[in-house]
Amino acid sequence: MPFTPFHLGPGAAMKAVGGRHFSFMVFGGAQVLIDIEPLVGLIQGADILHGPTHTLAGALLIGGVAALTGKPVSEFVLRHLNIPHQRISWLASCTGAFLGTLSHIVLDAIMHSDMHPWRPLSDANPLLDLVSLGTLHLACLLGVVLWGALEAARQLRRRRNGAGADHQ
Repeated sequence: MPFTPFHLGPGAAMKAVGGRHFSFMVFGGAQVLIDIEPLVGLIQGADILHGPTHTLAGALLIGGVAALTGKPVSEFVLRHLNIPHQRISWLASCTGAFLGTLSHIVLDAIMHSDMHPWRPLSDANPLLDLVSLGTLHLACLLGVVLWGALEAARQLRRRRNGAGADHQ
């Protein structure tokens, strides 16, 4: 299914680790861009949903597009929705975009038999069924849990440091 929320789990974990050097918004945008091909395939009733965009070369190309467009589009959306935010650096845009498309290829290669991530060099998919679908989904959900735990710890640390500064 295109646009699955499970793909966001690794992005949440990457945001927890990467902080301001990783844009979760650009990561999410890259997920959507790469899944346009399967969406069109579903609408057209295609037999193969994961074609050229779901290869390493396709992921790098779409990652480049997402990196270049993700920063200005994300900042525009955040500004117009009046959401307080730090500026998105080009580094954060690039890491969000490329980690987004590359992680997408890995996750889809594990679960979809029509995936050939090394095309045109090889039709092999050594990742297919590497783990069960349940395990894969659980790992993605654990990414969200990791992000939540690290973000909660950061907020607690900020409150403690802020309270300590007020009492000095």
